[in-house]
Amino acid sequence: MEKRLSAIEHRSACLENFINQLEVSPTEYARANKELQKLGGFMDLIIQLRSKQKEIDGLRSLMAECPEDKDMLDMANEELRQAMEEEKRFQNLLLKSLLPRMMLMRGIVFWKYERYSQMNGWKYEVVDITESDLKGYKEASAAISGAGVFGKLKFESGIHRVQRVPVTEKSGRIHTSAVSVAILPQADEVDVQLRNEDLRIDTYRSGGSGGQHANTTNSAVRVTHLPTGMTVSIQDERSQHMNKAKALKVLCAKLYEMERSRIQMTRSKLRLEQVGSGDRSERIRTYNFPQGRVTDHRVGITHHSIDGVMQGESLDVFIDALLLQQEMDAIASFSSVQ
Repeated sequence: MEKRLSAIEHRSACLENFINQLEVSPTEYARANKELQKLGGFMDLIIQLRSKQKEIDGLRSLMAECPEDKDMLDMANEELRQAMEEEKRFQNLLLKSLLPRMMLMRGIVFWKYERYSQMNGWKYEVVDITESDLKGYKEASAAISGAGVFGKLKFESGIHRVQRVPVTEKSGRIHTSAVSVAILPQADEVDVQLRNEDLRIDTYRSGGSGGQHANTTNSAVRVTHLPTGMTVSIQDERSQHMNKAKALKVLCAKLYEMERSRIQMTRSKLRLEQVGSGDRSERIRTYNFPQGRVTDHRVGITHHSIDGVMQGESLDVFIDALLLQQEMDAIASFSSVQ
């Protein structure tokens, strides 16, 4: 964990120096300041931890200088005990804060697409995030829109394998986890059109209480949608015209829901096809943090700057290669047909 804390301190200092430079553009300033603010919570705890560690060192030095002064040693020992308890408390707080970021990789994989979207000028909106018990991500989804979004990101669908040494792993063993990624084209707004030739409208006398108009006029309306067989009957209103309008509105809503459910089922099937069973053998890419490399198994390319990939800066190394492979496969398929 100490290496991680030192890295946070170093990054925070670099960002502080960067935003204080006169030639920094407003965009660069905003980006750096946003990252600095995210580190602020960690830095507050780190500063308190460092202060407590400095106090511990001072107490130990004092005890070493005056080994014969029993009263002073007793007092220093008690202060040292309390200081070490405080040090442990700050370390535990930092460990709890860092565990989701250092052990659970779904969030890291998810947010790299936000940074990649920003680089491409796409609109990125978080749709839903479900947290795990350890405050990591169990599942997360976002809507990304812009020119060429699906054409590029479709290659990200599949199993992403992550290899790293968790902060709690004392023996240094590499742990492997898998993250399923599904890239789905956004469905257009469900368009429900009621054509006259698809409708059969029947009128009949309404039943039940209705005052002087009850059972005397054909005010009740039954609308049948012939292509689906769906039927809606309305007799709430006094006039046939109002009942018809209401029936058409209800029918339209039911057809909308039916079409929405159909699209949702299609998308769910597409998602299942993309991520497969979730078995690690189906991996499309491996992120090896100890060795600082990322390998895409579909094109056999390894990139040796994992930070660049996770920041979205080097993701095009793989996407461009996959686009080229797609074009070559299309040419080969066309040639074989000829």
